[in-house]
Amino acid sequence: MQSWLLFLLALLLPPGAGAGEIIGGKEARPHSRPYMAYLNFYKNGTLYACGGFLVREDFVLTAAHCNGSEMSVTLGAHNISSREATQQRFPVVKKFFRKYNNRTLANDIMLLKLGHAVNMTKEVEIIRLPKRATGPKPGTKCSVAGWGKMEVNGRGSSTLQEVKLDVVFPSRCHIFRSFYSRYQLCVGKPKSYKSSFKGDSGGPLVCGKRAQGILSYVRSDGRPPNVFTRISFYLPWIKEILGKN
Repeated sequence: MQSWLLFLLALLLPPGAGAGEIIGGKEARPHSRPYMAYLNFYKNGTLYACGGFLVREDFVLTAAHCNGSEMSVTLGAHNISSREATQQRFPVVKKFFRKYNNRTLANDIMLLKLGHAVNMTKEVEIIRLPKRATGPKPGTKCSVAGWGKMEVNGRGSSTLQEVKLDVVFPSRCHIFRSFYSRYQLCVGKPKSYKSSFKGDSGGPLVCGKRAQGILSYVRSDGRPPNVFTRISFYLPWIKEILGKN
């Protein structure tokens, strides 16, 4: 099994161990990303966390490898260790996958139906999806966000962190044997030290105020590039699920 795949379990850190990590970024302005979702779930009796984002008043989009039992979603959060008045928490009542392969991470995308519609506020809002099936081109300036520590072996941060990243040419991700540019994006300049990392899985790559990618996997040393699921490839499937539910 490939080393990056063995690292997937580390991507799903327990919340107290720095779940969600942004390297080389900064703390986001509180509630400046009102679409961000914080997911909790269990795997083999251990509590884990991932990121996600609100795409309809009752649906959150995230990575398929963030699947677990007793899933819950928190919206409207900036400091996840505090009971902020802006926070709204929901149980997940249904999950939708598209032929997910947990060995190669093909189709690493999952839609979560919430127990009921959210209360839309300035701290809880929907993010738009791509307009068309092409997606961002290399050189596009984007950003990602997540909760947690800011270096590989550092302490965890309970506040939302963000970092700016560039979409790069697919050839940069050929270090990952299972990378496939048709349904994945290669993100982050290899010579920089700006990156998503452990626990940020499922969070959105935002380009021009639209969610273009979902964090799927990263290098074990925390250096870029990162691999994101290409949302534009899955637009027909997303529209079908939302239309039927």
